This record gives sequence, structure tokens and C-alpha cells, in this order.
Amino acid sequence: MGRAANSNADDYIRMYKQMVRIRTFEDNANQLYLDTKMPGLTHMYSGQEAVAVGICEALEKTDYITSTHRGHGHCVAKGAQFKEMFCELLGKAEGYCRGKGGSMHIADQENGNLGANAIVGGSMGIATGAALSAKRLGKDHVTVCFFGDGATAQGLLYEVMNMAALWNLPVIYACENNLYGEYTKVEETAAGSITARAKAFGIEAHVVDGQDVLAVNSLTQKLVARARKGEGPFFVELMTYRYHGHHVGDINRTYYRSKEEEAEWKDKRDPITNFGAWLAKEKIVNANDLEAMGAEIKADAAAAVTYALDAAYPPLDEVDSHIFAV
Repeated sequence: MGRAANSNADDYIRMYKQMVRIRTFEDNANQLYLDTKMPGLTHMYSGQEAVAVGICEALEKTDYITSTHRGHGHCVAKGAQFKEMFCELLGKAEGYCRGKGGSMHIADQENGNLGANAIVGGSMGIATGAALSAKRLGKDHVTVCFFGDGATAQGLLYEVMNMAALWNLPVIYACENNLYGEYTKVEETAAGSITARAKAFGIEAHVVDGQDVLAVNSLTQKLVARARKGEGPFFVELMTYRYHGHHVGDINRTYYRSKEEEAEWKDKRDPITNFGAWLAKEKIVNANDLEAMGAEIKADAAAAVTYALDAAYPPLDEVDSHIFAV
């Protein structure tokens, strides 16, 4: 069984902190890019924190996830630490992948994160393979495959869902529908409903509010427990929203979405603000507690950034190490 995040106050507080950690990490990553200290591009997860935390809090450390190019949130939610993550973004030797993966290829196998993937839908086969291996080895591990709405256009998804359905694999396909595939609205690229794609293979499919961490976690708890008993696979469409552009360089978004739309999601549907308000209403914490948690996390992130900026790069003789072929 996964951790029962709806059992007591400590679980709620941990979930809140994890969402704040993701938002704080992304704020710092964005600033590193703007300050030209980080090589390459990165894709912000801000706004979608309830998805990663709600799902990963229902998993055990031994369960697996696969991630996407917008993968920092999944990585943090599955247990990654700031120092190693910032080192990876900056190409430093102490990063999770010795600085060779960067923003879009962080893997943290100790915590069950099989890796982010810059290829759209690229991890679908990896996730399904992990679920197949768990079943063949008689282990009760569950795998969650994160992907965006745009990845539903990839043929690989239909190949692996067919296999997973035929073999009842313990995998949950988690589609983060943030309403846009890069710069195009979902309804302009995806005919019909997204869940209908899974139902065509006889896979049980659900739609959940991706801004409500408790709703996401409650559903995931149930599906994970069933997957462990051999009742998988499952498909979940999580309705969410990214606050930033497709990537950090996508500053002027008015040609494909309005400022009013962005403000509506940020002001009324922010997952962290709303969950914090709920915690205060239930008298689990007060406003001062929330402020103190945020300040502590910001300090931790700032210290990790400073550490990563000063950390060493990998030695030159590693250039042909840790790679598939030379």
C-alpha cells in the first residue's frame, strides 16, 4: 500500500511542503536561466504541482515513475534533493547524472525516477517495460508514466496501452492536460476526448481536477492499490495549467493565450494557495506556519543554488563515460 496521505495532519503538511518545494525550485531555475548561468533551455512546471505531489505521495520509494521534458516537479515529488538537482541543471559532477543529463534528462533511480525525457512521449515504452518487469519478477511495484496532452498524438502510446491492457500490467498512464501542446490549444489538435483513447483498449480511465492535490491523491491511492492486486492498467487525465510559457524563452504568450486566462488560473485555481487556505481553514496550520515553511524552503533552495554554482564540473576524461556508445 502507498502512504495514506489523507490520514493525518503530518501527511497534509508534507504534501504542502512538497508543492512549495517544486514552485521554489522552478523560481530559482528560471532565474538561473535569466541570469545566463544555466546552459540550454528548461520547461517550467509551476502551476502543476498538485499533479506530481498528489500522485507521488501515493507511491512507495520502490515504485517507478517516468517523466517528461517538463519534469522537475516529478523529480522533486519522488524524493530528489535540491543540491543534486541544481548541480545537474548547471552541468556539475555532483548532479544526479554527473551533469550530463541537464534539465530534460534528470534521473534519480534511487528514488524510483527512471528519468525525464526530452522526446515527447519518449518514456512511454520505458514505463510499460518497468511494469512488465515487475509483473514477470513477481514484485508489487507500480509504475506511473507522466506525459502531456500533446504526447497523446504519439503512436507509441497506443502500442504500449495495447500491451498493458492485454497483460494487465501495473502501470498508470497520467496525462497532464495543461490545455496547450506547445503553442496550440488541445481542442485544435486532439479530436474527441483524451480518455476515449484509453477506453478503446478497455483501460479504465478517469478525469480529475489537477489543481486539487487531495482529489489527485485520493484517486491515485485507489488506483495504485488496485494495480498492486493485478487490476491495472489505468489512465488518468489531470486537468491543470502551466503558468509559464512552453519553455523559459516563451515570454510573449499573448498570440496563443490571453493574460486574462492566465490570471484566472493563477488567482483562483492556484494549487498551493488553495491547499494552504484549506489547511488554515481546517486549523491544521495557521498563516504564520505557512509563511515559515515557505521561508525555510526558500533558504534551502538558495543555499543549494550557491553550492551548485561553486561545485566542480566533471573531469574531461569523463567525456566518453556513462554513455551508451562512443
